[in-house]
Amino acid sequence: MTEETTQRVAVLGTGVMGAGMAHALQRAGHDVVVWNRTRSKAEDVATEGISVADSVTDAVRGADVVVTILFDADAVVQVARELVPALGSDTVWLQSTTVGPAGIARIADESGSDRIVDAPMLGTKAPAEQGKLVALLSGPTALLDAARPALEAMTARSVVAGEALGKASALKLVCNAWIVSITAATAQSVALAEGLDIDPALFLASIEGGPTDSAYAQLKGKAMIGADYSPSFAVDGALKDTGLIRDALAGAELRTDLADAVLALFTQTSSSGHGADDMSAVRTAF
Repeated sequence: MTEETTQRVAVLGTGVMGAGMAHALQRAGHDVVVWNRTRSKAEDVATEGISVADSVTDAVRGADVVVTILFDADAVVQVARELVPALGSDTVWLQSTTVGPAGIARIADESGSDRIVDAPMLGTKAPAEQGKLVALLSGPTALLDAARPALEAMTARSVVAGEALGKASALKLVCNAWIVSITAATAQSVALAEGLDIDPALFLASIEGGPTDSAYAQLKGKAMIGADYSPSFAVDGALKDTGLIRDALAGAELRTDLADAVLALFTQTSSSGHGADDMSAVRTAF
C-alpha cells in the first residue's frame, strides 16, 4: 500500500463486526484506532497497528475515515455528540450501523454533519474478519471516493444505491428481511424434520446443490443441528433489525404478516436467554 492510499481509520464500536473490520483494515496497512464504550472490548482488539482511544474525540481527531458500527440509532446519535465536533473538514464518516432509512435521517438531522456516507455492511463475523463484507453505499460521490481505500480493505465489493442518504439503509433492510426470514424458515424445517423423526441433516443434503439450495441455509442449518450458537449475528441484533423491517413494511403500506411472525420467533428466542447467541438459536423457539 502506498502512502497515498494509507488512511487513518477510527472504528467506533468493537463488537463482532467492528472488531473484524478493524483487523481487516490493519492487515491492509491502514493506521487503525478503536473505541468502545466498554474499554476492555476495545483492548481485546488492540494489536500492532491498532491502538485504543480513551474517548470518541481522541479516536476521531486526525482520522481520514470514521466508521460507526454500533447497536442502533440511539447509540449512534449519542456517540455523534462527541464525534461531529472532532471531525476534520476532509474526514469521511461511514455510518455502518443498521438503522433503517428513518434512523439514518435522524442521525443526519441530529448530528448536523454533511460528511456522512450511508454505509451498512452485509456479512457477519467471518466476512468482517476476512475483509469480505459487501458494502451498501449511498452518499455524495466525492465522499465515497475519499473513503475508497478503507472501504476496499473491509469489503469484497460495494453496491452503490444512489447519492441520497437513506437509500443504502433501505437496501440493507431489504437484504436483512431475506436473511431473518430464511433463517427462521430453516429453523422450522430442522424442527419439523426432528418432529417427524427424520434426521435433519437429510433436509440439508436434499437441497444441497439443487435449485432450492442456499449457502445461508446450509450454514445456519448445520449450526442448528449441532446446537452451536456461537455468535456471528446475535439474536438481539436480528430482533432489532426485524423490528425495523416490520416498521418499514408498515410505512410502505405493505403486509407485515411474515415480519410479525419472524419478530415473534426472535422475541421468544431472546426472552428465553439466547439474546447474545447467534441468530441460529431461533431453532429453540420451535
